Amino acid sequence: MPRPALLVFTDLDGTLLDHEDYSHTAAEPALARLRAAGVPVILASSKTAAEIAPLREDLRLSAHPAIVENGAGILEAGEAAPENGGSYAALRAALDRVPAGLRAQFRGFGDCDVAEIARRTGLPESQAALAAKRLHSEPGVWSGDEAGKAAFVEALRAVGVAAREGGRFLTLSFGGTKAGRMAEIAGRHSTPFVVALGDAPNDREMLEQADLGFVIANPHRPPLPPLAGEDRGHILRIDAPGPKGWNAAMERVISEFGI
Repeated sequence: MPRPALLVFTDLDGTLLDHEDYSHTAAEPALARLRAAGVPVILASSKTAAEIAPLREDLRLSAHPAIVENGAGILEAGEAAPENGGSYAALRAALDRVPAGLRAQFRGFGDCDVAEIARRTGLPESQAALAAKRLHSEPGVWSGDEAGKAAFVEALRAVGVAAREGGRFLTLSFGGTKAGRMAEIAGRHSTPFVVALGDAPNDREMLEQADLGFVIANPHRPPLPPLAGEDRGHILRIDAPGPKGWNAAMERVISEFGI
């Protein structure tokens, strides 16, 4: 019986891309084999469409859609990043309805100039400018304690805003998840076998929903707690971080699928 089509959904920062220098070089051996075999590798990130469009082209993955802004949108295959639209202005307005004492402890990208975004992300300013071109979501840094963060998240929920913890930032949106978009894209294929890779809490649902998930080590944050399906082998942990770990995970899949 032939194997089902393989689909790969991957987080970027700290997974396919190195946490420090954003390089994907260590993942290139497995990436090249997947590209050569025509396996769709679908980027799933909190990055904006403006960031992902050139990165997707550099990775030679433009023939496939990408999940942008933590699942708040999809950049379709071959599509250029839209210049406007989205719900960002409404999101910022909702954020400002949170009690002032809580709001003051959250500094979002919309509160920063490009130079500050570059400092916080480690990106060069040219790329930080693309990170500022938000349509659907607002990443930022919480400066208070955990109890305050919980109160902030609850206050956001009261105004219809969801908050999700990523590898670097707390990201706010009106909803939509990587897992939801993954299901939407996978639904375009006939009974595919879905592999997902990630390193952060905002990847949890995507990892749990996939047929096979890989947690890539990220030494810059606490490890993810045990995930649903991990005890049954549906989710595996890779000790190597970033693109090195990504390559190791995908080499296992490539071998198993006989690619």
